[in-house]
Amino acid sequence: MPAIVTNKFRIHNQEQFVESFSEASANVYYLMLGRPQAFATSTRPDGRTENEGTDSVPIAASDSVDSEFYTFDDAIAAKKITSSDVSIAIPRRNWTTGTVYDMYRHDYGRRITGTTTVKTSTSGASNLFDATFYVVSSTYNVYKVLDNNSGAASTVEPTGTSTSVLSTADGYKWKYMYTLTASEQTNFLSTDFMHVSTDSTVSSAAVNGALDIVTIKAGGSAYTTSGASDTGTITSVPIRGDGSSGACTVTIVSGVITGVTITTAGTGYTYGYITNADIQSQGGGTGTGAELDVIIGPKGGHGFNAVKELGGFFVMLNINFEGVESGSGSDVSAANDFRRIALIRDPNSGGSAASATTLRATKAVRFTASPTPGSFTVDEEINQATTGAVGKVVEWDSTNRVLYYIQTRFNDEGADSNGNLTAFSTAAVITGQSSSATGTPDTGFTDTVNGSSFTSGYSSSELDADTGDVLYIENRAPITRATDQTENVKLIVEF
Repeated sequence: MPAIVTNKFRIHNQEQFVESFSEASANVYYLMLGRPQAFATSTRPDGRTENEGTDSVPIAASDSVDSEFYTFDDAIAAKKITSSDVSIAIPRRNWTTGTVYDMYRHDYGRRITGTTTVKTSTSGASNLFDATFYVVSSTYNVYKVLDNNSGAASTVEPTGTSTSVLSTADGYKWKYMYTLTASEQTNFLSTDFMHVSTDSTVSSAAVNGALDIVTIKAGGSAYTTSGASDTGTITSVPIRGDGSSGACTVTIVSGVITGVTITTAGTGYTYGYITNADIQSQGGGTGTGAELDVIIGPKGGHGFNAVKELGGFFVMLNINFEGVESGSGSDVSAANDFRRIALIRDPNSGGSAASATTLRATKAVRFTASPTPGSFTVDEEINQATTGAVGKVVEWDSTNRVLYYIQTRFNDEGADSNGNLTAFSTAAVITGQSSSATGTPDTGFTDTVNGSSFTSGYSSSELDADTGDVLYIENRAPITRATDQTENVKLIVEF
């Protein structure tokens, strides 16, 4: 049975996702940074090969159960996403001179009357939201293309914020929709996407079912004005349909209809047409053959709801990781690079629902002052011979004698491991395989360091492993962090 999920369902899903950040029983979302170690091909303890690609070309994450587990293994830090970090977005389309833009039409994808051919845009799109029917100007005004001058190139940039239809010298007609504020430009404007919102002034001026554009499919022949001239105008031609009061003026040149201008927009139209008999009765003589398409606006009228009108099926999440940051320590460290970002919903921290602004996702061990621990290096393997535990160094805090590390499945387990993912424990010495540094866990220490709680010298991750839902995973080339830089992550979710 032929069926389709409509664009309104996509809007609905987007709305539900955005609302989930701020509603009464809101979800809690975190953006997680991970994967400090390089991507590589390695051999697992069972002899099988684990291929992760390379640092320059990592393989794409898979949508699998094990990928969700593994994402937590090498997590470094997570930052909470608030409702102010979220925006509805649409693809960015900069106005560029010489470009042929599609015009807004209500009937893209519909069968052309009397044929099995679907109506497509100038660019060939069979769906309105695949068409290039809106632009953002150099002053960050967003305009909808109501008429593209029969598929001609746009050479005059639209300007102004009038709620009336704007005409430019190149024959285009535009509808101003909204302006991106300075804050929206900073937070929700990327190379490919931009914020979308409804301007209240434009919305309040919109008229449901008003008519703005009539296009000419065929100009016919032998039309005359009321004065019997084959060149001139035919006025007060009514527009039929389910609305009221719509009327237009028809321009003829040598008996052929060359232009139609709406003189009374009317209201309430969900379909409309102009009959040949009406053209004739208003002075069109015996002319025949004209086919005119009355373009129907969206529900509420042009500009009433920019999100629905421009295809707001996307949500942009904008999160900054600013150097070393945390409410009470250094949860987000600048000591190592990262190669993965992940979006997580409703994780736990310490056995309860996570709520902190930042979460340290590494494990940690505090060493005794005597014997003096050596100087561990980032990314080196560490071992605890008596337990068989194996890990990777993420950061070495020599001031507080704290080693932050991760333990991953398979990748860090070789001939010197017992094959199990064994936790570091006890006061047994931990050794760095590259640096040859050693440290003795201070099992007598139970306190906090940089906001992290230690029990018997060890601290688990503040982000409880394998809790919540991993909604998005992206593997990428390494990003090197520094204390004086900010990583800005703009994540686009399409519905």
